[in-house]
Amino acid sequence: MTDAIVALSTVGNAGDAQRIGRALVERRLVACVNVVPGVTSIYAWKGAVETSQELLLVIKTRRRRFDALRAALLELHPYEVPELVALPVADGSPAYLEWIRTSVEE
Repeated sequence: MTDAIVALSTVGNAGDAQRIGRALVERRLVACVNVVPGVTSIYAWKGAVETSQELLLVIKTRRRRFDALRAALLELHPYEVPELVALPVADGSPAYLEWIRTSVEE
């Protein structure tokens, strides 16, 4: 097991994706944010089933920075309840994992 995690979030438009991704990298909370367009989300919201076109943010960071990432995402995100889930990285390319480690501020 590594200290790297992949966090996932969604946003409603490319402008928010770019703004949030850039801010997270600039603050050195994350090493990278991939923006994946074309996601259809079907979800329960306020008693109804909703469908939205969204962009997926695939966020690479370190486990110890998750709390700071969560706080920043809540600050930056336009959604009332933004998605944020983290998945552990069990293993990976040593050079890539080192890049994540050195890119994310302690």
